[in-house]
Amino acid sequence: MKLTGAQILWETLMREGVEVVFGYPGGANLPIYDAMLDYPVRHVLVRHEQGAAHMADGYARACGKVGVAMATSGPGATNLVTGIATAMMDSSPTVFITGQVASKFIGFDAFQETDVTGITLPITKHNYLVTRVEEIAPTLREAFYIASTGRPGPVLVDIAKDAQQHSMDWEYDGRPIKMRGYRPDLRPVPRQIEQAVEMISAAKRPLILAGRGVLLSGAMRELLEFAERANTPVALTLLGISGFPATHPLNLGMMGMHGEAWVNHAIQEADLLLAFGMRFDDRVTGNLKTYATGARKIHIDIDPSEINKNVKVDLGLVGDLRETLRQILDRLEPLEHADWLGQIAQEKGSNAVRDIQSLPGDEHLYAAHVIHDLWRATAGQALIVTDVGQHQMWAAQYFKQDNPHRWITSGGLGTMGFGLPAAIGAKIACPEADVWAIVGDGGFQMTAAELSTAAQEGLKVNVAVINNGFLGMVRQWQEFFYERRYAATPMRSPDFVKLAEAHGLTGLRVTSRAEVEGAIRRARETEGSVVVDFRVEQEDSVYPMVPSGADLHNMIRRPMPIAETAESEI
Repeated sequence: MKLTGAQILWETLMREGVEVVFGYPGGANLPIYDAMLDYPVRHVLVRHEQGAAHMADGYARACGKVGVAMATSGPGATNLVTGIATAMMDSSPTVFITGQVASKFIGFDAFQETDVTGITLPITKHNYLVTRVEEIAPTLREAFYIASTGRPGPVLVDIAKDAQQHSMDWEYDGRPIKMRGYRPDLRPVPRQIEQAVEMISAAKRPLILAGRGVLLSGAMRELLEFAERANTPVALTLLGISGFPATHPLNLGMMGMHGEAWVNHAIQEADLLLAFGMRFDDRVTGNLKTYATGARKIHIDIDPSEINKNVKVDLGLVGDLRETLRQILDRLEPLEHADWLGQIAQEKGSNAVRDIQSLPGDEHLYAAHVIHDLWRATAGQALIVTDVGQHQMWAAQYFKQDNPHRWITSGGLGTMGFGLPAAIGAKIACPEADVWAIVGDGGFQMTAAELSTAAQEGLKVNVAVINNGFLGMVRQWQEFFYERRYAATPMRSPDFVKLAEAHGLTGLRVTSRAEVEGAIRRARETEGSVVVDFRVEQEDSVYPMVPSGADLHNMIRRPMPIAETAESEI
């Protein structure tokens, strides 16, 4: 067939299984958009290219397929940058396709020319500049292969406009991808498997640290089997939430800066840490000099660069987590750690902070009330997408996730504005899911224009705005460490109810605990997307909190009495 480069692009995307693309047209990618009309692809027109990047990311996280976003050259491409960096930090399989000025103009500061491959080099797994029509199909095939294999991540393909317009005789080449220099070896070393089994069997106080790698490798069942056979408790990173059932008795909860006190103490008291698909991020470890000094450490990760990067380990196993755990399980005998589990249970009993009932009653509305009641109203089955800030930590603490891939958040980069567009992408990936975007009043306003995208696409995404009139997490730091000098954190917001209505959607407002349940029910029953403005207490803080750089066990605790409450009451 004689096809243009733009047609070859769509032919290749169809063969890669692409069903939806998030994007925004412009001068340098108009040939691509013109050819798109002849192909059975769903295009979601965003209101800002950053939204396209987050939608592709949310789509990929929700369903596991490669998410695809498009933009034109110059400002269109640079508007993708924050979303690309977000996908990179959280290992999200995504492909970004940008138009570029014609090849003869590259390097001459042409209109809307930007060196986007140079800009994105540090924040992509790989990127390409395509200037010839013959390069389009093989480059795209490599991009999808790189994005989805090994440790997943974003790949950018920048295509010159003349390459999109030129024609060639073309036939699809479906041979397996072979790339020199990129051969991810996912097989664990047998000798290391034996060593791991010996260390696990000898431990008296072992603890599993489960990260996003559990979900990326599909190792949820293997993790559950391992934890039960080794009778070993599990602590989760922020991105590892939903990789292990929240209601399982071996699930201790989230670790780190805003993790549970008993979890952080358990890490410091363990004699063996089993790090499964996590990065030992600074928000997890606190002061590295005092981090788990009495514990031996086994680190399993698909990315060899993560081994010994932040925390020196006794044994590093490079490979696919699911396959590695499978091989360990084949050799591991059942273990008992009743004393260790009893010690943690005693610590948890005396330091429980998830006590909803201890907060003031109906005359006050706390974010914890909202998220707890949302969890209860949806029976924990909702797909939760958060923005970044206090509400993100409260959602991690109070919405118990038993089902995998039902928790999507920006962890590594901490991108405000992520929540709403990522929720749109997740809803398109999982149309039957009950999708809720939990956002703050600050981050929501960064990408609130995507409400029109949801309306145009006829999507049902419910948005819970935790509205406290501040940039909440920054305000909390100012309270704790800057003597309550609230510089540039008090925030005036628009009327979110009217804002929703301006986009043709439904808006609701809640000011008391008594109204929460009814508002959630109405939002779920209303056709189309709904924005619920929850007016919560302004100067509430997230507890516990490990100050930046402090010892992991040195936590700031809630400055009020906490009555012990049975789990069934919470």
